[in-house]
Amino acid sequence: MPERAQPVAEELAERIQGLHGDLPAAVRETCERLLVDVAGLCLEARHRDYVKAALAGFGEAGPATAIGRRRPVSAAAAAFVNGTAAHGEDYDDTFEGGPVHAGAVVVPAVLAAAELEGATGSSVLRGLAVGVEVLCRLSLVVPKAVHQSGFHPTAVFGAPAAAAGVASTLRLEVGELVDALGISGSMASGIIEYLAEGTWTKRMHPGWAAQSGLRAALLGRAGFKGPRTVFEGTHGLFHGFARTAEGDYAALLDGFGERWVTPSLAFKPYPCGTMIQPYIDCARRLRDRVPRPDEIIEIVADVGEGTVHRLWEPLEGKQRPPNGYAAKFSTPYCIAAALLRDHLGLDAFADDAVVDPEIRALAAKVRYRIDPGNPYPREFTGHLRATLRDGSVVEERQSHLRGGAREPLSRADIEEKFRANARAGGFPDDRAEAALQTLRTLFDGPVNLEALRG
Repeated sequence: MPERAQPVAEELAERIQGLHGDLPAAVRETCERLLVDVAGLCLEARHRDYVKAALAGFGEAGPATAIGRRRPVSAAAAAFVNGTAAHGEDYDDTFEGGPVHAGAVVVPAVLAAAELEGATGSSVLRGLAVGVEVLCRLSLVVPKAVHQSGFHPTAVFGAPAAAAGVASTLRLEVGELVDALGISGSMASGIIEYLAEGTWTKRMHPGWAAQSGLRAALLGRAGFKGPRTVFEGTHGLFHGFARTAEGDYAALLDGFGERWVTPSLAFKPYPCGTMIQPYIDCARRLRDRVPRPDEIIEIVADVGEGTVHRLWEPLEGKQRPPNGYAAKFSTPYCIAAALLRDHLGLDAFADDAVVDPEIRALAAKVRYRIDPGNPYPREFTGHLRATLRDGSVVEERQSHLRGGAREPLSRADIEEKFRANARAGGFPDDRAEAALQTLRTLFDGPVNLEALRG
């Protein structure tokens, strides 16, 4: 790769520092939706075992809010716990080009920094916009390579994105931000071995990235030095996690602050892996066309090659996921459950639900075929072909992710999702409405998260 005239981190920091004036209305609206969506997810998960464990292991006292919990915690603990809770049920936003989950990283990091430092709502908005944009754009530099190398892109790119978001919230200088980005590279982590047994580590990845970015920004502000070539260096972030230092750094830098990708974020209608969701929609439509599922001999899904190792293989294991969390990343299970049960809510991923013999029998009939023309990761699509006992074939296609830019959820949809998640977490309805009002106006005044405490 030809030597660059200026390190990528410096160019990025200068573009961030050059942001002036009001953000575009679409960027602000997306950040408002993210705030509401993440808070609702944290309320839903507040009594789940993995959140209790996160609090117990990372719950030192301080000035910040672990959403849905009464006792205040340190800023780092709040970033970690809220990030873990927001991503815990895999019901959070996705950037299709990555794919990465921006809200579960950036919202907890920025809110924790704001409570720690007394930042204003307008600074929170700036921090969210910058952090989300950085995370999404980083995922475009070498698409698919991080996943293929065995790492979780949200975890890897989340640390520098959170650092950028916190640095913007706290108004760090360019040099301090460059150091923060450099430091964050040594804090990035996240292997995808959780796929083997459906364990909890994926849940903590956004939380770890959030607290890492927070710490990196505070260290950078304090004068701790980090490498300026953290991204493109011989031993930099991309070399370590994507096995190449060569990439499309223009995807990160060009038009930053002028051409925003943040408004294209997708908000999920189902609490499971994002790339599975168009297949769920297809399965629900097949349900209307195949009134008796026992007539189905086989279901073949056309898929993007880059999704196979996470969502389809080993096929026999994916057809019989061991627990509810593993089922969230099993396309055969989700297709079968949607055909038999229609809408997939949180209850579809309970441990007892995924061992339903009827669902398992149908999931055993589901297999995949790689479609070389599939546009993943640029777009998430669905295509199912069901062969019936009489020899007939029934097909359903979907060319986009529902909840994404081509068919977005409305603001009312997002707020209703918040209410449903708060209710699922045992948060009283009147308190949920008060929390929702706080979130609607948070960018326009001081940051006070008291209404979000349990």
